[in-house]
Amino acid sequence: MQNRITELFGIKYPIIQAGMIWCSGWELASAVSNAGGLGIIGAGSMYPEILLEHVKKCKAATDKPFAVNLPLLYPDIDKHVQTLINEGVKIAFTSAGNPATYTSILKQNGIKVVHVVANEKFAIKSEQCGVDAIVAEGFEAGGHNGREETTTMCLIPQIVNSVKIPVIAAGGIGTGKTMLAAMVLGAEAVQIGSRFVLSYESSAHINFKNAILQAKDGSTELSLKKLTPVRLLKNSFYEKVKNAEQSGATIDELQLLLGRGRAKKGMFEGNLEEGELEIGQISSYIKDILPASQIINNIVNEYNEALLCLQNKFI
Repeated sequence: MQNRITELFGIKYPIIQAGMIWCSGWELASAVSNAGGLGIIGAGSMYPEILLEHVKKCKAATDKPFAVNLPLLYPDIDKHVQTLINEGVKIAFTSAGNPATYTSILKQNGIKVVHVVANEKFAIKSEQCGVDAIVAEGFEAGGHNGREETTTMCLIPQIVNSVKIPVIAAGGIGTGKTMLAAMVLGAEAVQIGSRFVLSYESSAHINFKNAILQAKDGSTELSLKKLTPVRLLKNSFYEKVKNAEQSGATIDELQLLLGRGRAKKGMFEGNLEEGELEIGQISSYIKDILPASQIINNIVNEYNEALLCLQNKFI
């Protein structure tokens, strides 16, 4: 399973754990990296001193490569960037902002940069800014998403045909079969979020994990498009958002409804009624909580079985 992505990051498998706020601290990142994937610390929910603590603990827990996700809209992003430089983190995944802002600074300090996009325009811009790879995130993904609502199956080949650097597929991927489908479309790795939320090492609250286990098809919906689109598990807070949007709420009114700490309340503290519960569409078919290492092994084994099955169909 070696290709440009595994060579770029120095990993065994082209499987990357998404840097999810409130769900992906050092425990999950180190477990994924130790299992042969690329673990990512989600810095979007961390104060600078907390990120520093997680980076130090991750370095102590694994001698394998790991990354940090940097949402560029974060108010103290410059401090996060400095933490990566000071601590010798070698890989950064940037998102939710202009890749031109920090890519050159990161690369000047020996850090490989990957930017997350949801459309062709920003994929091309990211390549022009000098990033090393792109995460192409389809409509199915959890958390923040693109306004275009382009599905992964449509997005991946479009972006692969538009850039020369490696493309990592994200959105609706949580099994070996979906990984194979993404690779057939031209991706060289997959980024997986929702499946890793339901790992023992995930820092998501057990209430949130149990709610995901009960999800069915149609249990999530892309919301808050006037602000920053986010896929939510349906609950009382989601209903308030839906009613506000249907009544023509302004951006300011939606911002007031969202308030502060809403995602922490739901995903980290386990308030299933008033919290913001970000998760992907694949939540409808995740039925167990597993160690991160077993998730990696299951995906790899299923990928190989599906590839063999596909080859046998055309003999």
